[in-house]
Amino acid sequence: MPALAVFLLGIAVWEGYTRGADVESFLLPPLSEILQTLWEDRATFVSAGWFTFKEAVGGFLIGSTAGILVALLLARWRGLGRAIMPYAIAANAIPIIAFAPITNNWFGLLNPLSKMVIAAVLCFFPVLVNTLRGLTSVRPSSIELMRSYACGELEIFRRVRIPTALPFIFSALKIATVLAMIGAIVGDYFGGSQEALGILIRRSAGIFAFQEAWAAIVVASVLGIAFYGAVALAERVTMRWYPAGRVE
Repeated sequence: MPALAVFLLGIAVWEGYTRGADVESFLLPPLSEILQTLWEDRATFVSAGWFTFKEAVGGFLIGSTAGILVALLLARWRGLGRAIMPYAIAANAIPIIAFAPITNNWFGLLNPLSKMVIAAVLCFFPVLVNTLRGLTSVRPSSIELMRSYACGELEIFRRVRIPTALPFIFSALKIATVLAMIGAIVGDYFGGSQEALGILIRRSAGIFAFQEAWAAIVVASVLGIAFYGAVALAERVTMRWYPAGRVE
């Protein structure tokens, strides 16, 4: 309810300010005009949104899967983690816009995989760091208890480390949903299919059709919220046993 109240208040302030202060449409169009444009050309926006959403989901799956797998390896072999982490941090510090021309050259300008890789790079590091933190946050007494039962490393990971890491993993995955959408749209700015949402935003802004550009931004926001909500729902279903998950 608080989130809904803030949302409705934001809409009212947006509409009232743009109407009452006669704000130029190229600065900020009224929300009613944006929604009208979205409805009138809904087929185009839905098609573009779905195209970019598939790129974001693909990048999310690639980056998150890689981040979890690498975290499992680093948690098992700590020396390897100390050797690799500085390079992972250095790669994460590179601006994502520097990767876009490279991936376009590697995979092809019109290949959706070039945008998926950009989204995957954005998702990889937060998933890796949070998963590794969860895997290594197990209480030593729990590990000692498992070893007293003659459990091997695989069994310890399955019964202790991974369940302990699940809250950390889902927190990272929720962050990654937003980053994946950002990566897919930013990748489109450096060239791509004319069906993509990022291309639609860039083209509309370039010809001063700001209602269309803002409508595309609204579509991207709705898709990002839906993506986040899907992962949050999966977290609730998966972690019914976790006390914090029941309270939220």
